[in-house]
Amino acid sequence: MVLNTIKEADLKGKRVVIRVDFNVPVKEGVVKDATRIKAALPTIKYILDEGASLVVMSHFGRPKGQKNPDFSMAPIAKEFEKLLGRPVKLAKDVIGPEVEAEVKALKLGEVLLLENVRFYKEEEANDPEFAKTLASYGDIYCNDAFGTAHRAHASTEGVAHYLPSYAGFLIEKEVKFMAPLLENPEKPFVAVIGGSKVSSKITVLESLVKTCDTIVIGGGMAYTFLSVLGKEIGKSLFEADYIETAKAFLAKAAEKGVKVILPVDHVCAAEFSENAEPVLVDDVNIPSDLMGMDIGPKTVALIVEEIKKAKSVVWNGPMGVFEFEAFSKGTGEVAKALAESNATSVVGGGDSVAAINKFGLADKISHVSTGGGASLEFLEGKTLPGIKALEK
Repeated sequence: MVLNTIKEADLKGKRVVIRVDFNVPVKEGVVKDATRIKAALPTIKYILDEGASLVVMSHFGRPKGQKNPDFSMAPIAKEFEKLLGRPVKLAKDVIGPEVEAEVKALKLGEVLLLENVRFYKEEEANDPEFAKTLASYGDIYCNDAFGTAHRAHASTEGVAHYLPSYAGFLIEKEVKFMAPLLENPEKPFVAVIGGSKVSSKITVLESLVKTCDTIVIGGGMAYTFLSVLGKEIGKSLFEADYIETAKAFLAKAAEKGVKVILPVDHVCAAEFSENAEPVLVDDVNIPSDLMGMDIGPKTVALIVEEIKKAKSVVWNGPMGVFEFEAFSKGTGEVAKALAESNATSVVGGGDSVAAINKFGLADKISHVSTGGGASLEFLEGKTLPGIKALEK
C-alpha cells in the first residue's frame, strides 16, 4: 500500500483543505484531553510553513445531522489556537455564502476551522454535492484523520474525488506500522488480543491467523474459547452463539501451525464489582461460584515469554477488567513486557491505548494508534475508504 503523502505536494501559495480528528472530550466548554489535536499539529504546521493557507474540517460528538450548539467547535477552536500558537478563525457554518466569503478572504499562513461537519446529514451520507462544496474551499486535500478513515463520509472520502489528495503525517505513520502486520511482518510475530467479546474480535483473529506465529487470547472473550476446550468457566462471560466460531478458529490456527495461548490461571471474583475481593485460582478451571476478571501470574509469564522472543507484536484489547484496580495487573504486566521488548510494537484500539496511557508507557511503544474502530478494521484486513482514496 503506497500513499500520496503531503510532502509530495507543491503547497506554496495554495489553499489546503485538511480533514483532522478533533473529536475530543469537552466538559463545561473546556477541552479535557487534547491528544488528538496535538497529534495533527505536525502536519498542520508543515502545511503552513510551506506557504499555504488552511481550511480545517472535523466532526465533534454526534449531532445527528442537526445544528446543535452543544456540539459546536468553539471550545475546540480555542484549544487549537493555543496549541498552534497562531490565530484560528472559527467559521460561522460549514457551507453557505458566508463561509465561502470567509474562505476567499483567507491569506497565506491563515487558518479557518469550519463548524462541525456533522451538523449536516449530507456528511455521513457522503453526499456528492456536499463533498463538492467542501472541495471548492481548496486547491489540495489532505486527510490526517485516521480515527475516521474507516468511514466513507463526505469530508473523509468524498472530497478526494474532486481534489489532488494526500495523506498527512499521522495517516502515513499509521499505515507504515499497521500495513506490514497484515502483509509481511517481521517474524516471530505475536498478536495479543483481548477484550470482552468474541463477537467484536473474531474478525481480527481470523485476519491475524494468516500472518501470526503466536496468538494470545485474553479478556472476557477467552472464557468462551476455554469452554470450547471443555474447561470449567464458572460464572465468567460466555457467548453461546459463538461456540462454533471459536471452535472453527482454534481448528484453523492448529491447521496453520499457529500457537494459541489461553489463560492457564485466573484472578476471579464472586461478582462483577470494583470492590469485589480478588481470588487467585491457580488452575485453568474456574469454580462455579466465581467469574474470571483477569489473567493469573502463570498466564502472564507465558505471554511475557512470547513477547520476549518476538520481532513484531500487535496488541488490541485488555487482558482483564483493567478499569478496576484489583483486576488490572495482567493488563499492566503485558503493557510492561511490550514496553521492554525489542520488537516493533503496535498498540491499537481504544482500551489498549487507554491501558498504555494508564501505565505511562506510551513513549516506549513503537506505535500507539490514534484510531479505535479504524485500527480494528485495518487489522481485520478491511479496506478503509479514507485511506483507499489516498493511494497512488
